[in-house]
Amino acid sequence: MTRYLLFCMLLAAISVASVRGTEPSSEKLSYLVRVGLVADDPAAPAAVPEEAKSCEGVTLTRNLRYGGSEQNVLDIATGGSANDLAISRPVLLFVAGDSFSAENAAPDVHATMHDTAMCFAARHGMVGVRMSYRLAPANPWPSGARDVAAATSWLHQNVELFGGNRDEIVAVGYSVGAFHVASLLAHPEFQITDSDVAAAVLVSGIYRASADASAQEKSYFGADASQYDQRSAFPGILTIKTPLLLAWSMQDPPRLVAESEVLKQRLCDSPTHCPRSTVLGYRESLASMFEADASGGSLAEPTLELVREIEARGLP
Repeated sequence: MTRYLLFCMLLAAISVASVRGTEPSSEKLSYLVRVGLVADDPAAPAAVPEEAKSCEGVTLTRNLRYGGSEQNVLDIATGGSANDLAISRPVLLFVAGDSFSAENAAPDVHATMHDTAMCFAARHGMVGVRMSYRLAPANPWPSGARDVAAATSWLHQNVELFGGNRDEIVAVGYSVGAFHVASLLAHPEFQITDSDVAAAVLVSGIYRASADASAQEKSYFGADASQYDQRSAFPGILTIKTPLLLAWSMQDPPRLVAESEVLKQRLCDSPTHCPRSTVLGYRESLASMFEADASGGSLAEPTLELVREIEARGLP
């Protein structure tokens, strides 16, 4: 009990420091490293950039370790007081990435667009979480799905420390992240204790590798195309009962539009359910998808509707 209280005090201190732009003491960081919840080399100060107005008033906690790899870290955004743990809030877990391979991945894992998406969640009464995952070729299929499972399991065990509700975790997969989320849902063998999610949002993803896969896709799925069907989200994704929201943009490459439309049609033809879906007005970045758009091309309102549906299930 004493260790738990000490951890809570230190975690609150490091969270507040991140917002104020000050460095937490080395003693506090050392303790969090020892208990395995912070990476050995936390990133530089997590001060909110002046231009990131959407993150004003939001507490950002960086580099919490959820797995054994240096890439297995997540960031958490919460609104209100960092010490207010009494309110149980839904959780948006953002699994975002534009590449399967480390050779093509963007170097800045704390990109502003990820912060903006997390802060969208915090500003709307939720806990926002962004996870990073291992990349090919060092970590081929199915490491991405297994990392999503590990991060979700970590949240089940720890998100209450941030005021989150473990029963209301919604995974938001974007681009390559959409495949990793869909793959976890479709393959029960990758799931571990407490790795379930209440719902999922799949945005502009691919859901199976094709025979003419790119070099970076082959680095993840392997060079043997005969294995691609087994390593896709089909047919397992067609049998799940997890509520889904599918989203894509007409600005997406033709393959991504086709993948999304096929997934929607096959789900609607399946015995489980026809998912919610929305066509986005633009696709500049993950952050832009959550901006208010009077034309109805934003992902914000459909996501909030899905979250409200999940919340309603827990009402008496």
